[in-house]
Amino acid sequence: MKLPEPLGPYSHFKVFNGMVYTSGQIPADNILDIKEQTRQAIENLSNVLKMAGSGLEYVLKTTCYLKSMDDFGIFNNVYAEYFKNKPARACVEVARLPKDVMVEIEAIAYIPEK
Repeated sequence: MKLPEPLGPYSHFKVFNGMVYTSGQIPADNILDIKEQTRQAIENLSNVLKMAGSGLEYVLKTTCYLKSMDDFGIFNNVYAEYFKNKPARACVEVARLPKDVMVEIEAIAYIPEK
């Protein structure tokens, strides 16, 4: 699995003491609705976590950035499909996101012992 190049001088993730810290993941910029943007951002996050040896089921905390809190309900519905373990979460509205997308999600997860 190959991840796209970061948009700036950062890594998609860092691992320290069995923990994974991800950078914010955004959807492709050609998706127009919040539902599909949320789905794509979470799929991208899942791919980053897998590369680090973790997965969505091991996420302890997410930070979610929305362009509009008017999208909060739709965002929550999609988010709940993926995060059955209900990690701790912060969700805030921001003025603007990279590539003018509607959502960005970052996470902290652990790497399970094999």
